[in-house]
Amino acid sequence: MTTMTRQQGGPRLLAPALAFGVLTVASAVLGAAGTRPDSSAAEVAAYVSGNQGVVRLLAFAVFGASVPLAVWAATAYRRQRRLGVAAPGAVIGLTGGVLSAAALAMSGLITWTAAQASDAPAVARALTSLAFASGGPGFVVPLALLIAGIAVPALFLKLLPRWMSVAGLVVAAAAVLASLSLLTPALYPLIPVGRFGGLVWLVAASVLLPRDRAARTD
Repeated sequence: MTTMTRQQGGPRLLAPALAFGVLTVASAVLGAAGTRPDSSAAEVAAYVSGNQGVVRLLAFAVFGASVPLAVWAATAYRRQRRLGVAAPGAVIGLTGGVLSAAALAMSGLITWTAAQASDAPAVARALTSLAFASGGPGFVVPLALLIAGIAVPALFLKLLPRWMSVAGLVVAAAAVLASLSLLTPALYPLIPVGRFGGLVWLVAASVLLPRDRAARTD
């Protein structure tokens, strides 16, 4: 009976959160010296041609990060249901987690494809722009849904410290505003705010979110 109860409660959240964090940081390091959305086709082709190994590693890290994120979202949803969250927030969070993981997977696969197109500058540039769009605003906006879908129910049911829930909503708001970066490059800085702020929040929530109502925050 004890084993069955533990299984029904789901695995611990920290392991997939840390795996997601390691791969996210790795992708940031690998992509730090890469091209930007406003780089010319010639610059993109030259970088891809001269850094095939780095680009492939970047693609692997970005794609790989999507897997533990999807696992985290599913596990968090199961945890919320166990904690008695019946509001739509739990489903919204799961939906956001699935969409953000899918966006990351797409970004990684497109980056890998771009690495094969160094002899076609226009194609390479189009692919890297698409990889940026899916891995940037396309990722952080649904990530905001994942965070808000956990933070809002946790705020009302006191499943997390109040400051933690409020911090999640602030990060989620910044991530949603990152969608405006599609209109102006001036708002590109909101993308890493949503990405890394969201990462820190997910890791903290993995530690603080209780496994059952008896351990909730009062």
